[in-house]
Amino acid sequence: MTSVAVVGHVEWVQFLRVERFPVPGEIQRAQRESTHAGGGAVVAAAVLTELGAEVDFYGAVGTDAIGDAAVGELRERGMTVHSARRPGPTREVLTLLDGRGERTILPIGERLQPEGQDDLDWDRLAGVDAAYITAGDQGALRRARAARVLVATPRLRERVDAPGVQLDALVYSATDDIEVQWAERLRSDTHLMVATEGARGGRWWGASEGRWTAVPPPGPVCDAYGCGDAFAAGFTYGLAAGTAVAEACALGARWGAEMLTRVGAP
Repeated sequence: MTSVAVVGHVEWVQFLRVERFPVPGEIQRAQRESTHAGGGAVVAAAVLTELGAEVDFYGAVGTDAIGDAAVGELRERGMTVHSARRPGPTREVLTLLDGRGERTILPIGERLQPEGQDDLDWDRLAGVDAAYITAGDQGALRRARAARVLVATPRLRERVDAPGVQLDALVYSATDDIEVQWAERLRSDTHLMVATEGARGGRWWGASEGRWTAVPPPGPVCDAYGCGDAFAAGFTYGLAAGTAVAEACALGARWGAEMLTRVGAP
């Protein structure tokens, strides 16, 4: 069985459907769609589990009931969870979904992330086929490098300014100006740059070069939440399983399209 570790953040997300995004001073009714553990790392780990991977999840939650619920939910999905506890609350998020499926994300509180000094079973990383990291300190990044393949998102730069660790691939959105800027700063530490371009597909370059085409959603578009991390999960799984880069990108594209049809991602 293909084994993949996910290192990153956990959030407790409430998804609210609105007719359109509110303007200042407006009162508008919202419909609660779902509430569950979320965040980029959780989306990726859930997709990897659906792909049939053996998943180890490394994260951090608060000492509150929400943290307990998030960890419990991940375990119910079949993951092996390695979770540090931080004093205080787990981060909550309100995600507004409009009628077209676009999302606006409102985080409440600090993003909690694993750290290399946390007393977690980091040794398991040396035996996995790949790792995908969305958040962590320098120590957590070094721990993740023990995996045969290491894939990251540039959002890692929120806490890691100069990685000093070689990344096999960096997956980011070419339409997100902040991610583009952060990705450029990580370019010297990365073997393969992978830029998603939404409906136009995307491209990769570095150790090799090429493009992939977008995949039409397999159903009505409900929610854009988690599409990028779903792509990254499929891509990481492909590399972990030993497929070519083009095949890994195609698998990522299929899962990115699949997430458009689900409310709140997996």
